[in-house]
Amino acid sequence: MCKLIKLEWKKNNIRKYMMNALILAAVLCLFIFALGYLGIANDPDTGVPDAAPGNDTISSPIELFTGMSFLVFTSAMLASFIVGAYKNKTMNLMFSYPIKRQKILLSQMLAVWSFNFTALALTKLLLYGTVLLGSKFRTPAFAIDFDMTAFGFYIQLLLKSAVTVTIGFIALFIGLAMKSSKATVISSFLLILLTQANVGDFTLAGNAAFPLVLTGVSVLFAFLSVREVETKDLT
Repeated sequence: MCKLIKLEWKKNNIRKYMMNALILAAVLCLFIFALGYLGIANDPDTGVPDAAPGNDTISSPIELFTGMSFLVFTSAMLASFIVGAYKNKTMNLMFSYPIKRQKILLSQMLAVWSFNFTALALTKLLLYGTVLLGSKFRTPAFAIDFDMTAFGFYIQLLLKSAVTVTIGFIALFIGLAMKSSKATVISSFLLILLTQANVGDFTLAGNAAFPLVLTGVSVLFAFLSVREVETKDLT
């Protein structure tokens, strides 16, 4: 499986995605630093951050913007690695190899998942580290509510990163069903609206059980995407 994952990275020019992930991480880092120390989120009248109740700590925008960015990034990679391979018929060639189709498709999914999980976790560490370093020299606009010396901080960071990337499998399932790379990416934006938007006072963003349910649904959709690939017509 590891050889297949490495083959997928090589075939899809993973260095291009590494560069894009680095650029995304740098942009997010600059944005979060400006948010926390340059006052871009401050109300011009009061001089305090104009944040929704419960989102006045620095971890909230970090989790929000990294989660949204890498959910779209994951979906775009899934669209390129898998849905695009169906559309341009390269999947036909891959399925002609003496390897089970399910194993090939699973390796593609794991290639995208493992890359984005690592990239998201490292990006979060960069952002949290930058905020912590900045607090040594400037007063943050948002309260610092994390402790990078605590073991639980890293466990939570890894779990949240895994959940975010896994949700991308829902977008993949929709993209495969519609045979459209665009549908895969658009679905990721709809998932962001579902998980982060609010209707009046109602929102699912702060619901602790919702990410677990959504992760379960994502794993189910990943299973359904792989299950019938052995007999599915490629045309």
